[in-house]
This record gives sequence, structure tokens and C-alpha cells, in this order.
Amino acid sequence: MNSLKDSIEIVRTKIKEASLRSGRTEDDVLLIGVTKNVDLERIKQAYSYGIRDFGENYVQEARKKIEAFPEEATWHMIGHIQTNKIKYISRLFNWVHSIDRVEVLEILDRYGRQMKVLFELNISGEQSKNGASPDEIKKVLEKVKALNFIEPVGLMTMAPYVDNPEDVRWIFKRMREILTELNREFGLNMKELSMGMSSDFEVAIEEGATMVRIGTAIFGERH
Repeated sequence: MNSLKDSIEIVRTKIKEASLRSGRTEDDVLLIGVTKNVDLERIKQAYSYGIRDFGENYVQEARKKIEAFPEEATWHMIGHIQTNKIKYISRLFNWVHSIDRVEVLEILDRYGRQMKVLFELNISGEQSKNGASPDEIKKVLEKVKALNFIEPVGLMTMAPYVDNPEDVRWIFKRMREILTELNREFGLNMKELSMGMSSDFEVAIEEGATMVRIGTAIFGERH
């Protein structure tokens, strides 16, 4: 069983190799350590090994960790957003990856804090996954320019879990295409593609991911 330090180094090596295969460098891909169900001491340990960006799924769990975290880190909200938790999201997080409806965007804007946001797409149509269809996201993007504190920076998706990551390569490729299409249609300059997790991040990077969200490959299985 790898130590936490070893696990981080293994993931970083794989990011570097996949980045080179896609004609980029590892500096073009941000590693986000997903800390759902990870205790504060382990997060501090990961920080000491160079992880500076952390992703959380649940506001209540994240709030306790972020408020107690002693170091300067960047926190990413990557889970489904409940409207009654948005006031905390605005205060606690630097980035929000999981915008999938207009209501969330408008409430977030009202809190008056500059936020970088990504829009969550469900490309596979899998019922258990959150996220909007490309057409639904267009309706959300139509509202962006009327808002004062929202900076649209990219798209996010979660591919279905498969034994062979090649089976979901098409999802990551399609995400890259949709990003280009939406930028052209709405006159935006979104550059981020948050896609790829422990089981498929190398394929996601090869298809253009700029952010990968890694939990299990760093912290091991969690309950």
C-alpha cells in the first residue's frame, strides 16, 4: 500500500506523461485533491506534499474543514448544489464547478463575491449523474452577461465508471468540442475543462482536461 506522498507522486507522474502525450506540460493541468470523507489531518498532510487545490462535494462537511484549515489553499465546490447552501458556498469556495441551472447562478451572484464558475454537463445521459444537457446549459449561459460577480471559466463533467477508460474517451472529446462551440456562440473565452477522476484522468488529459479531480488514487478508498 502506497504512502500518501507516494500516491501523490504517482498521480503527478501520470499527469505529466498524459500531458506530454497531448502536446502540453503538467503545468497545463491542475491537480485537485478530492477530500470528501478525508479528515483534516490527512488534508494537511497532502498540503505538505504540495497539493494546493482541494475539491469538496458537501457544503456541511467542507465548512468544518475549510474554517479549521490553517494554510492558504484553493477550495473547489464540485458537488451538486442545494440552493439553501449557496450562502456558504459564496463564502467558503474560490471556484464552483457544478453550475447546472439558472437559479443557482443568480443566487450565487446576489452574494456579491467574485466567483469563477464552471458549468456541469451530463454528456452520457446517465440518470445517476448530475448536470445539464448542452441545450440546457445554453439557457444558463444566456443569463451570464447580466450578472455582476460571475466569471464563466469552463465546463465540468463526470464520466460513467467503466473498467476500460477508453470507453469514455468520446465523452471527454465531446466536452472539448462543446467548449469551443459555446465560446463561439456566446462570445466567451472559457478555457477550463474539469474532467477526469481516479479511474480515467489520463484519457481525460489526452482529450484536453485542464483540471482533474482525484480522490481515491491519492487518499485511497473512503466510505
